[in-house]
Amino acid sequence: MACPPYCICDNIQRVVTCIRKQLTEIPITIPEGTKKLDIRGNNINVIENGAFLPIPYLTHLNLQKCKINHLAEGAFRGLGQLIYLNLGLNNIELIYQETFDGLTSLQQLVIDNNRIEEIKPGAFSQLGFLNFLNLEGNLLVYLPPMVFQGLQQIKYLRLSNNALNNIADEAFAGLWTLKRLGLDSNELQYLPTEALSRLIDVTRLDLGRNPLTYLGEEAFRMRSLKHLTMDNMALQDVSLRAFVHSPKLSIIDFRYNQLRIMQPLDGVENLRMINLTGNPIQCNCYMRPFREWLANYTKPKAEVFCSGPSVFKGERLDSLRPIDLKCESRPSDYEEEEELELENKPEKNNQENLPCPEHCDCKHDLQHSTCEGKGLRKIPKGFPTDVRLLDMRYNDFYLVPRSSFSAMRNLISLHMQNCRIHDIHVGAFRGLKKLIYLYLSGNEISSLQPVIFEGLPDLTYLYLDYNKLSFIPKGTFRLLPNLFALHLEYNPIPRLTDENMEGAEKLRWLYLTGNNLTYISPTALHPIADLQKLFLDENELTAVPTNALMRLPILDELKLSKNPIKQIGNAAFLPVANSLQHLWLNDMGLEKVSDGAFDGLDAGLQSLYMENNKLSYIPSLKNYTNLHTINLSNNPWNCDCPLLHLRRWIESTNLKVTAVCNLPKNVTGQNVKDAPFKNCKGNLPEKSKIASSKSKASPKRDKNKKINKKKAKPQHKIQQKNIKNKSQ
Repeated sequence: MACPPYCICDNIQRVVTCIRKQLTEIPITIPEGTKKLDIRGNNINVIENGAFLPIPYLTHLNLQKCKINHLAEGAFRGLGQLIYLNLGLNNIELIYQETFDGLTSLQQLVIDNNRIEEIKPGAFSQLGFLNFLNLEGNLLVYLPPMVFQGLQQIKYLRLSNNALNNIADEAFAGLWTLKRLGLDSNELQYLPTEALSRLIDVTRLDLGRNPLTYLGEEAFRMRSLKHLTMDNMALQDVSLRAFVHSPKLSIIDFRYNQLRIMQPLDGVENLRMINLTGNPIQCNCYMRPFREWLANYTKPKAEVFCSGPSVFKGERLDSLRPIDLKCESRPSDYEEEEELELENKPEKNNQENLPCPEHCDCKHDLQHSTCEGKGLRKIPKGFPTDVRLLDMRYNDFYLVPRSSFSAMRNLISLHMQNCRIHDIHVGAFRGLKKLIYLYLSGNEISSLQPVIFEGLPDLTYLYLDYNKLSFIPKGTFRLLPNLFALHLEYNPIPRLTDENMEGAEKLRWLYLTGNNLTYISPTALHPIADLQKLFLDENELTAVPTNALMRLPILDELKLSKNPIKQIGNAAFLPVANSLQHLWLNDMGLEKVSDGAFDGLDAGLQSLYMENNKLSYIPSLKNYTNLHTINLSNNPWNCDCPLLHLRRWIESTNLKVTAVCNLPKNVTGQNVKDAPFKNCKGNLPEKSKIASSKSKASPKRDKNKKINKKKAKPQHKIQQKNIKNKSQ
């Protein structure tokens, strides 16, 4: 085909360039044999299904700055030879399950600086050769389990500059080949230890610019980790055993934190460098063990500069002798001088002439302010106007008055957990137009009025767990049009009625764990038809709320653990059969599951948890082809003919399945996969029998060789019999 008139075509190199040509769609006259296509800087809002089918030989495709806001499912089908795809600097909000279908050869995928809030499960399932994925600069807040499933050869994953504050324990499961992970510049306040422990091959981890304050014992369980970056955070303490399970660690970057002292570190025999530059290190007796550790432990180089006392200010720690590091019982001259300097400093803040309330600490460069654990009785005023994260946990506010935060128009995350709050006045949050996260967990709030949420148009994540709410009034959430996740765990809410969720139409995640729920109205969840995640565990439900699950067409996670549900009848999950992927039915005392209980779930279900119940039988799992996790442990399985299908399924799957027989008595304690299942129609030959007969052979076999030889059947007949049994 002829080259499009607005493009430049190099027919020798097979390169087509159409940069900044005001294109609104992919040109259809691009030469079929094109290898590289660069169409940056255009106005292509939508990439339609099959948009690149006419040019199937592409290896490189650049779609940067094209104002793309939607990628249709199957948009890149036909590009089986593509190895590089750049979608950076667009307006993409959602990655669908089939968005990248057909990109079976893709090695590098760049989707940085978009507006991605959600990645559908299975979105990367066909990218088995991808080694670099860049999701930097998006709006991701939560990483669900198995979100990167399918990336079998991934080496480098960048998640920097998102808004991540919650990472599921299984988020990185399956990334066996990952070498480097970037989680810097997010909103992580707690280290996702369990999630990171799945990364058995990661050698470099970037965690800088997250508001972490503490590293506890065994915080890192990453056996291959060598280079750790945790700069520009809020670290105040590091346990000496934080890295005992990361024995290969060689470089630790702790620059620009709030560490005043540092303990000798256990289990870091391969450490080569630790950098503490920019920390307020106090070179006194508390730093003496660390100094002696450096002196005796010759391998690591330490970049440590004293911030105090004033006599050592600016000195390198390794230039001081351990004997110089003292703590005086009586203030010495230089300590008195230091105290005098502190008295003469303005109370405004730790940085000169910049605003910050008394008793609080404001990190202006990070736009984070904290008054955590100061015993404050009133909400302070005078924070920097550009503050984005405000942490006021563990104070004694009792109430939140009107216009408490009116000057903080840029605030994104507000933490008021465990502040003994009883009451919130109308207009308390007025002015917080950019607030996305509101944490009110662990308080004593017993009632809610819809008007208290006035002025929070962008609020996305609301935490009201561990309060004293017994009722949710009608329209409580009508002033929160963008509410995405609602945490109501561990409140004494006995019933969920028709009016409780009114106004929360965009809600996707609802957490009702531990609320003593005994009843859910059949229409209680109708207002939130887009619900994806529903946690009803640790309640008092006696049956699966099948009717309440009606009109939830995209629900993919349902947790019913620790409810006293003894039986599950036919079609219990049929209303959500087309969407449900993860189901928790563990620790319920469950005694019976009907053969039709899981009707419709087989093709889509990915994880099933049924451990710690009283089950002796389970319906057939033959058609559950997408299961990647199943837990059947601690059930009294009856290893008789009705359960033979489970034995067959366990042998046919690659999953690890723990299921132990309780009956019959002759197999008690055996794994289901090893039980004989004698006299069952269509039984398979038992390997355990063959092995057992070999182990019981007489030690005098050589002596009786002739006798055994006479009795033995010809080998070809035994093989024919085995083949016949297997076919049956």
